[in-house]
Amino acid sequence: MTPPPQPPRVREMTLADCGRVAEIRVRGWQTAYRGLVPQSHLDALSVERDAEVRRTLLTRDAGRAVNLVAVGPPRPSGHGGKDGEILGWACHGPYREGEVHTEDAELYAVYVAPGHWSAGVGQALLRESTRRCAAAGHPRMLLWVLKENTRARRFYERAGFRPDGAEESFEVDGVAVPEVRYARSLTTVG
Repeated sequence: MTPPPQPPRVREMTLADCGRVAEIRVRGWQTAYRGLVPQSHLDALSVERDAEVRRTLLTRDAGRAVNLVAVGPPRPSGHGGKDGEILGWACHGPYREGEVHTEDAELYAVYVAPGHWSAGVGQALLRESTRRCAAAGHPRMLLWVLKENTRARRFYERAGFRPDGAEESFEVDGVAVPEVRYARSLTTVG
């Protein structure tokens, strides 16, 4: 009998993780946002450029934004490293109302390597981000999600997030891409 798979371990992201996180972000955009944002934009995404952005943000935003990675089980001995493969990434910090940070937290991003969707990786990252934000005393966690991204919206709704009525659009290659805001109270998170 095969033992059940180990849940991913969540830890703080390091500079050494930026390349893998960039790969997850870019492949995530190209997979999850196909048909939701212009294909020209998805085709132009670069793992190398995104890795450089991750390195800059990780260094610049230290102490404000929290970057977490989910890693799979350790590799067999002789294959290097105590961690397995990085399977996902999440980032959270203070909610941004324009240029002002509020007392609420914001989940800036959750991305899971496409081959590991529906395997508990996103849940582990979201659970740890939510726990940390509640422990920091934030009353709510807010996030923005593409309005037409039904898969992501279901994921957040299963975790207790609900749309709060706020909607915005951002422009990608001249096309307006609508987003909706979701909120969840953190006062009951244990």
